[in-house]
Amino acid sequence: MLLTLVIVYLLVTIAIGLVAAKRVKNTADFAIAGRHLPLYMIITTTFATWFGSETVLGIPAKFIEGGLGNVVEDPFGAGFCLILVGLFFAAKLYRMTLLTISDYYRERYGRSVEIICSLIIMLSYLGWVSAQVTALGLVFNLLSGGTISVSTGMVIGVLSILAYTLFGGMWSVAVTDFIQMIILVVGLSVIAVFAGNMAGGAGKVIDFAASRDLFRFLPEPRFHDVVFFIAAGVTMMFGSIPQQDVFQRVMSANNLHSATRGPIIGGICYILFAFVPMFLVASALIIMPTETAALLKDDPQKVLPTLVLAKMPFVMQVLFFGALLSALKSTASATLLAPSVTFTENIWRQFRPKVSDKEHLRTMRITTLVFSMLVLAYAIRMEGTSIYELVSGAYQVPLVGAFVPLVFGLYWKRATTQGAIFAIVLGLLTWVVFLATPAGTVFPAQLAGLLAALSGMLIGSLGPQALRNTHASHHHVVGVD
Repeated sequence: MLLTLVIVYLLVTIAIGLVAAKRVKNTADFAIAGRHLPLYMIITTTFATWFGSETVLGIPAKFIEGGLGNVVEDPFGAGFCLILVGLFFAAKLYRMTLLTISDYYRERYGRSVEIICSLIIMLSYLGWVSAQVTALGLVFNLLSGGTISVSTGMVIGVLSILAYTLFGGMWSVAVTDFIQMIILVVGLSVIAVFAGNMAGGAGKVIDFAASRDLFRFLPEPRFHDVVFFIAAGVTMMFGSIPQQDVFQRVMSANNLHSATRGPIIGGICYILFAFVPMFLVASALIIMPTETAALLKDDPQKVLPTLVLAKMPFVMQVLFFGALLSALKSTASATLLAPSVTFTENIWRQFRPKVSDKEHLRTMRITTLVFSMLVLAYAIRMEGTSIYELVSGAYQVPLVGAFVPLVFGLYWKRATTQGAIFAIVLGLLTWVVFLATPAGTVFPAQLAGLLAALSGMLIGSLGPQALRNTHASHHHVVGVD
């Protein structure tokens, strides 16, 4: 019965997405909803993109293991990323009227940087979309009592998202996000109240979490603990800024006010609402201590679904899985669309510069289809990797490769193309070296990569200028003699 309702829900969202798809007439409609989205839709679609599998399943598992300090990366880093985008990036980028974030790299640094950054951004999506697909597989597996295998569940999930993303692009994503967010917020809030009552009241759950020291946020004052804490914080806070999905939401706004306020409000709501799954998992430890302890050892991501299926009435189960599917589908549709638009706009277009807009739109749709197949294959291959790990790994690539050129390009007039290339190459190389050697256990690889990218930008931009000045002054002295 529950599985039937879930399938009906999937079909309804597909239908809504397809109705919204009628508004797509050209590539701008497909990529950025023709810049027509009002403030409330920018808030719901930024919030919806962030609120995915890791928030409902990944974060609670990490929270129970090590308290608030263990989830600095997400929700805290991820939420602050949206706030920073609204404060420092949205206005500057919105005024440039671009289709993709990689267009910015081309305008500021030229073709080569555009292509490298496009590849970095596209690569980072594999892990993120895979996390959503993995969770969809898990949901179908749980709901069918194991009849549907996790990998078959992944296939069903991908097809249901593709059904509307392929035709409606950003329009379908934004409209379905809006509806899915309402279901998500209402569903999880009702379940939190219900679970709190089952556990003997919200106060009791909070006292229990405090007794297990789960509210400790700051690390021990040791060098190793502090640098790894900082690295975890900046991974998503900075690593998600040069991302096409965030940029797409900013550019889809109908005015500058919506483009800047939307991400800030979305980010604040995200951080606050991410506490709901953490509250739920703490309630689970009181309601079913032995089962929860066993699940935490085996697969902590199953704690919440099991609590709902084993201990809650049917209405709550419908609400929970409706909310969970809403979270997964909204994130997955956004993250399938973003790399596909980037590839078509910033890599493919160079080989076919003179095609009509209609043909270009068709290419975007084909790319979306191909990328979904790649993601599905990757997710099936990575089965067994934790959702949280898949997501955090995805953000390290743009953090060390694309973040520094974006910030310096916007805020430092002396940044040059050579500086950007130095930053990308040094950042990525250092990151890989630290990941591959024991150095990464002493100092976090993504922080080492970020610092290397920073020095690459300064050396590459200022080095040639300093050399020219030295050369000029040398000539001047010789002339005087």
